[in-house]
Amino acid sequence: MNRQTRKSGRRSPVASVALLLVGLFATGGAYAAFTATTASASVDLSSPEVINQGQKLFAANCATCHGQQAQGTQNGPSLIGVGAASVDFQVGTGRMPMQASGPQAPSKPVQFEDSQIKALAAYVASLAPGPAIPSESQISGGDVAAGGELFRINCAMCHNVAGAGGALTEGKYAPVLKGVAPVHVYEAMLTGPQNMPAFNDLNLSPEDKKNIIAYLQYNEQNPSAGGLELGSLGPVSEGLFLWIFGLGGIVALTVWITAKSN
Repeated sequence: MNRQTRKSGRRSPVASVALLLVGLFATGGAYAAFTATTASASVDLSSPEVINQGQKLFAANCATCHGQQAQGTQNGPSLIGVGAASVDFQVGTGRMPMQASGPQAPSKPVQFEDSQIKALAAYVASLAPGPAIPSESQISGGDVAAGGELFRINCAMCHNVAGAGGALTEGKYAPVLKGVAPVHVYEAMLTGPQNMPAFNDLNLSPEDKKNIIAYLQYNEQNPSAGGLELGSLGPVSEGLFLWIFGLGGIVALTVWITAKSN
């Protein structure tokens, strides 16, 4: 009886293994998240080791188009003087490395870890002075109302007043601004990627850029108050809606009245 009681009170070997695995996964996940955050926050872009790592990554992934010294080739522009902000935007949004030539580089899944992106940015920044990656204080705490006014004056003609994007000429387009990290919005304004003009501090002050980011964040967090958004494309989609359904309804009514009269 005592022997059976002791036997039934033992923990199953399977349960012990499962508990051990759960503990290992939890510890490993927490450690990975902690180290990734720490590594991202502690990257020193002026460190010779980081610059050297970036040079190796550049030679392996970027030099084919941009040249071994980032001097540019017929397949890619020179990167001398573009600064760390340009590299962080292009690589951090997946636009670079570019998979195929076209009117512009689309955003796609990022191919590098954050520490590698910072290393690439550090190497390019070491070649010549250029715009730096903005700090957290530069992209947070802006004025939404002031940002909305600035956005409508400087950005809405291409990106749409709601940041829904829009078509440009020759197959180019202004991308959708929803879901874009604030740091990348700031870097885009600072460096003027592809078809976008660069807004230096004389065009838009750092405070203005912060306010525009606050407006875009507010827009993303507060969807339409009511009604059909129709893609938030303004009079284009609204006019198309009226032509299809409004004019179509009038034609249908005319046909019905004619049929009844006959």
